[in-house]
Amino acid sequence: MIRKVLIANRGEIAIRVARTLKEMGIKTVGIFTKNDENWPFVYVVDEAYPVSGYLNIDEIVEVALRAGCDAVHPGYGFLSENPRFAEAVISAGLIFIGPSPLSMELVGDKAKAKEIAKRVGVPVVPGLPPSEDPKEIYEGILKIGFPVLLKAVGGGGGKGMKLVRNEENLMEVILSAQREAFEAFGDGRLIAEKFVFPARHVEVQIMGDKFGNVYALGERECSLQRRHQKIVEESPSVGITEEIREKLFDYAVRIGKEVNYENAGTCEFLVSESGEVYFLEVNARLQVEHPVTEMVTGLDLVKLQVEVAEGKRLDLGGIHRRGHSIEVRIYAEDPESGFLPSSGKILALEFPHIPGIRVDAGVVEGTEITPFYDPMIAKMISYAPDREQARRKLVSALKETLLIGPNTNQHFLIYLLESPDFIYGKTYTHTVEEILRRYKEEKFRLPKDIENFVRNYREVERGRGEGEIEIWRKIPPKVYP
Repeated sequence: MIRKVLIANRGEIAIRVARTLKEMGIKTVGIFTKNDENWPFVYVVDEAYPVSGYLNIDEIVEVALRAGCDAVHPGYGFLSENPRFAEAVISAGLIFIGPSPLSMELVGDKAKAKEIAKRVGVPVVPGLPPSEDPKEIYEGILKIGFPVLLKAVGGGGGKGMKLVRNEENLMEVILSAQREAFEAFGDGRLIAEKFVFPARHVEVQIMGDKFGNVYALGERECSLQRRHQKIVEESPSVGITEEIREKLFDYAVRIGKEVNYENAGTCEFLVSESGEVYFLEVNARLQVEHPVTEMVTGLDLVKLQVEVAEGKRLDLGGIHRRGHSIEVRIYAEDPESGFLPSSGKILALEFPHIPGIRVDAGVVEGTEITPFYDPMIAKMISYAPDREQARRKLVSALKETLLIGPNTNQHFLIYLLESPDFIYGKTYTHTVEEILRRYKEEKFRLPKDIENFVRNYREVERGRGEGEIEIWRKIPPKVYP
């Protein structure tokens, strides 16, 4: 029985994991760097300890032992898909709340994962084997034909990923991708895949236990991305048939069973306009967008993770998926400058209280967004009986959100959700680029009521206004349908 867990992460995911652990009666321990010492997650956990960095395996394991923890939850990002970290946790006599190091090793390498998929009859995107020889990659791309997508073998998140449309500057692009891949993952190997266009990015949430059971909990449409990173996710996918959905579930379970997968993971696929399905990769961890699956299934994925780690058998044969859920990621970034990250203090922050709206936030008013880590401010998730109600609810919630400080994508998200592309489900991996072009041309503006509030607030800040503005200062509670 797990009684105390170190959360080896920061921000929004540290708070989200801590909430479930506390509901389960489990004590929580956090870690933080000097740049994060005043962030909200430090005060949400029961105990918090300073560390030099979120990638220092030995130091994190030492803190877990010193704090008397039974287990470690890695969250997402940082060390969450690092088999060395999982092995170090287990070697120290602690429980790792995530996939086994062996499963992580097998699916964490994109090339190995593709071989596993092919072995169990799952189609993959045509491409080249992994290589770190720029000349070999160059010649291989010419044989495949353009367009081609370069990808880092050792990880994801868009690092080392480049879309190559022609031979112009091809060697420079390859070398740039290798540098990014090596800096991010310590592995400069690349694979090149035929670029499927137009395509939807659809992923399947799986959960496995120690008894060989692997379940597909549902799919999420994640086609709306910038810099190969998702900003809008929804479940169910509006662009696939029930036949394709069942095929995706079957493929994901086949891959999971082949590697004896335990705990939470995600199998990612491309679905072409004609309905062809291609396996992409497995993310051996909890995903940023896991709340949409929670909303439509009523399951708490972190709770399931803990139960699997404790050795319990999963019994999820009667999964019921109801309604529709959409998630947006609110980032400190400037859409008009190519979504470049922004930094600065959040001067005012107020989320609306709307039934069926869940906000997983990592910041409060006064939090300083720094350039050192991911600039995500919060995830806003809607739930309703159907997609259009979920969309309208999310648009209303975004419009009622007061957020003043660094540049954010708040108003771009409103524009995107109100676009005909999204309303009619015409969402593909290239759609954000097209919507951004229109956004810039139309010079989309704040809703008038928010614009007036912002102007008034700034005048008060400068001492020219009168009265005080009361701001809701608490992190909003988790809301399930």
